[in-house]
Amino acid sequence: MDLAAAAPWQMWATFAIILVTIVLYALDRFSLELVSAGSLAAFLILFQLAPLVDENGRELLSPQVLFSGFASPALIAIMCLLIIGQGIFQSGAMELPTRYLVEAVDQRPAVVTVTIFALALAISAFLNDTPVVVMFIPIVSAIAAQGKIPASRLMMPLSFIALFGGMTTLIGSSTNILAAGSYTAITGRQIGFFDLTPLALVLGTAGIIYLATAGRLLLPRRLSPDEIRGERESKQFIAQIEITPGHPLVGKGAVSGLFPDLPDITVRMVQRGGQAILPPFDNFSFRPHDVVIVAATRQALTNLLKSTPEILDSMMAETTLDVEGAGARAQQLTMVEAVVAPGSRMIGRSIAQIGLHYQTNCVVIGIERRSRMIRAQMNTIRLEAGDVLLIVGPTSSVQALRADRDLLVLEWSMTGLPAIRHARTASAIFVGVVALAASGLAPIAVAAFIGAMAMVATGCLNVRQASRAIDRRIFLLIGSSLAMGAALEETGGALAIGGLIAMIGESLGPAALLSAIFIISAATTNVLSNNATAVLFTPIAVSAANLAGIDPEAAVLSVIYGANCPFATPIAYQTNLLVMTPGHYKFRDYIVVGGPLIVLMWIVYTIAAPFYFRMIGAI
Repeated sequence: MDLAAAAPWQMWATFAIILVTIVLYALDRFSLELVSAGSLAAFLILFQLAPLVDENGRELLSPQVLFSGFASPALIAIMCLLIIGQGIFQSGAMELPTRYLVEAVDQRPAVVTVTIFALALAISAFLNDTPVVVMFIPIVSAIAAQGKIPASRLMMPLSFIALFGGMTTLIGSSTNILAAGSYTAITGRQIGFFDLTPLALVLGTAGIIYLATAGRLLLPRRLSPDEIRGERESKQFIAQIEITPGHPLVGKGAVSGLFPDLPDITVRMVQRGGQAILPPFDNFSFRPHDVVIVAATRQALTNLLKSTPEILDSMMAETTLDVEGAGARAQQLTMVEAVVAPGSRMIGRSIAQIGLHYQTNCVVIGIERRSRMIRAQMNTIRLEAGDVLLIVGPTSSVQALRADRDLLVLEWSMTGLPAIRHARTASAIFVGVVALAASGLAPIAVAAFIGAMAMVATGCLNVRQASRAIDRRIFLLIGSSLAMGAALEETGGALAIGGLIAMIGESLGPAALLSAIFIISAATTNVLSNNATAVLFTPIAVSAANLAGIDPEAAVLSVIYGANCPFATPIAYQTNLLVMTPGHYKFRDYIVVGGPLIVLMWIVYTIAAPFYFRMIGAI
């Protein structure tokens, strides 16, 4: 009480600004960017009109101090890790292992599902959770469709498991980086790369057991209302592959009438000179200058473009992908379906005659016609109203097709294709960043910045794609949260709250103090955000630990673990929002499944943390 009475009135004004900010975040009536910027503006006005000075007359909370959060190495590291994650996603570096897993789901669905969740858990330990979940959503969706499993049974566990993995290393989550950076700024001490791992493994194991048992019973069984797209995925497109000298299919033959190098694709005819070769293809192998007419679903053609794009190189060579000097094939390809409109000028003309690639920089790689089976070279087929064209081109060119009155673009079908040629480069950059940070050869911010620059320099991303990976909401939220933390620290607010929490340690012991810090952080992260919670509570935890006479690192780790428990609301963390639509969840689903999980994590932490911290001499 004496401390509160001696505190400057600016401390109470700081509390008021933070409280209003938290309420506005929770109400979600204004954009997160506006609330974050407004909070920072309030602090700037407060300390401009009523400066806070020390005994030497030095201004403690000048605009330079309040704005310094935007130059924080922790913030720069987070932004750069987002760019690296986008490079991994954009390059399709995960395509090869995940394609094998999806193909194996028919034989061992349970084993494959567990393997994919284990893969997501391991990757999220070294990569930001958000791009990990973005990469795995389509994979989990494919498994759900093939295994006839409602997506609602898998999507929320995917988000939660990525969060479990994210708390195991220092770079696994932006929460960890921010809290560690704030701890270093306050105490001058650093948290090691694997200091989070022991207790995180205990918490993660408890969480996985919960999801496999009680949590599995609480997950909803909700089917997707969208049956239209599922119907279209089974439709067959006619496509054409030209075998040029040096083509990957030269010399490849059929096995029992099927072509192993063209998985899930039916060869309907091979045009060899003036001869049309029809099935069955016994003792047959491809030769240069063959024209192969195939029937395939959109998914099969997509997989072919991802795995061996050289097979369709003769077709894709008609597009120009050089963007702003970024190098050939730097821009992302996009695939879309478009219907030939009634009255279109394309009706009665062939693909070769309309010259779509000259007009739009896009190419037609397939035609679907429901009325009859077609055995003819695709470029010679005369189009009819209602024909569906499968079109591939640079994203900007595909989007421009919306204005074409001859085609009706099916917006829902627009999907990006990874630049698979850069997969190895992106993987090598990612491994290099992790090795630099884990070995201590370079700080995380330095390693991440070098990695982000390398992603752009090697063509895994172009400048526009890299800039889109930077989330302005996270940037403003973190920058303003660091300003809040500085205001709390300098006005004595952190010390005052820390004193209240330290009373728990004085009366009930250090174990109760760590337990209280964990559950307060966990509760706050579900209504505020994990980043803001980490920044706000780190100085408070340090003050409480100093007053209670325990190692401040134990208290800060409690903040980190608690802030990594945003399970009870979809707005608590980005990955929860990402899986909400594909999982067909409602707000209450997160409370029903995530609420008990938070309580379980708190109980496990309350039991395990004292043993661990006593063992390492922290309490």
